[in-house]
Amino acid sequence: MATSDGPRLTRALRSRNFRLFFGGQSISLVGTWITRVATSWLVYRLTGSLLLLGVVGFCGQIPMLVLAPFTGVLVDRWDRHRLLVVTQVLSMLQSLALAVLVFSHLITVEWILVLQVAQGIINTFDTPGRQAFVVEMVEDRADLPNAIALNSSMVNASRIIGPSIGGVVIAAVGEGWCFMADAISYLAVIASLLAMTVRRRERPLREKNAFQEFIDGYRYVSRFLPVRSALTLLALVSLLGMPYTVLMPAIATRQLHGGANTLGFLMTASGVGALAGALYLAARRTVLGLGRAMYTAAMVFGVGLVLFSLSHVLWLSLLILPIVGAGMMITMASTNTIVQTIIEEHLRGRVMAFYTMAFLGTAPIGSLLAGVVAEHIGSEHTILAGGLGCILAGGWFALRLPRLRDLVRPIYVERGILAAAEIDADVKSL
Repeated sequence: MATSDGPRLTRALRSRNFRLFFGGQSISLVGTWITRVATSWLVYRLTGSLLLLGVVGFCGQIPMLVLAPFTGVLVDRWDRHRLLVVTQVLSMLQSLALAVLVFSHLITVEWILVLQVAQGIINTFDTPGRQAFVVEMVEDRADLPNAIALNSSMVNASRIIGPSIGGVVIAAVGEGWCFMADAISYLAVIASLLAMTVRRRERPLREKNAFQEFIDGYRYVSRFLPVRSALTLLALVSLLGMPYTVLMPAIATRQLHGGANTLGFLMTASGVGALAGALYLAARRTVLGLGRAMYTAAMVFGVGLVLFSLSHVLWLSLLILPIVGAGMMITMASTNTIVQTIIEEHLRGRVMAFYTMAFLGTAPIGSLLAGVVAEHIGSEHTILAGGLGCILAGGWFALRLPRLRDLVRPIYVERGILAAAEIDADVKSL
């Protein structure tokens, strides 16, 4: 793949639209992570129930599993820039509603569940739209892997800052101000979107209805082995491993004997590792070899969860969680990069909707399952089982990798990523 001029780590920021988005979203995501910590803590404070922690996570993400494949069709049909402006405004109103309910002392678990479902529905449009829009924001297609990695870096930098701020704000003035800060932070990303100069995509003549286009997307994902295998690995890791975040309030209080600040420290430690993983991907020159990175990271993620489940002291948990965060981030971002690189342009929105379903849509099932299982065997044993499952999933993908490389090589040659001479030299294409 040809390399771009400029700093290797930040080369995608040469594109003005991506630079605007990067700045605005960086501020907004800090608010998002503050809200995530505050929501978990509020539910646990109101109920003390591990099961309800799982239920809240389920309600917030189940719309992804049910609706994402269908919203992907609309993402391919609609103007993605305008779609993102609408979803960001609606997300701001959702956080504002949480703040008002807390300040007025009307907040209940039922209200939290309703608003979590509302945010989940918004995200079924926002997440695949945002993933697909990255391609339109980056002027040089060769910078796409870097843009995806920088986007992940941005998410995880905020994941470090947000929970720390959230823990302090909760302890000082309560959860309501966390939600208010999140609502205000959305103004930054809305402003950045409105400041962009976007070239409108040509709308192809639609010869099929929306349902037929959905079927086309499903057939592509289910029949094209590299995409299907990559999304299956991501779905397994998300289903089995990611519920550890839902159980974190219980780990912070019961296993580590801490409070809101402890929860913030734990999530920050995980975010540090995730940021390191994203920066590693941003520094890479090419997509070549990311298949190996995917299964290695999935297995590292699993090992980290096993070790975290066995820890009963805060300092050791804080040392282990960066391994967990890095493993999950590299698995997720590598999958995103490979899928975005090899898919057909006219199917991008639909395929990224299935990516969203694999990453976020399976999480509610995992969250609900983890909450139920944790009530019977404890949060630490639930996390341990999930970690072992991630190790097995990574091993499964490793066994399939040689066949996947054979299928991806012609695509990489066609798109100039891999030269025919490099195939003769047995360069690893995936």
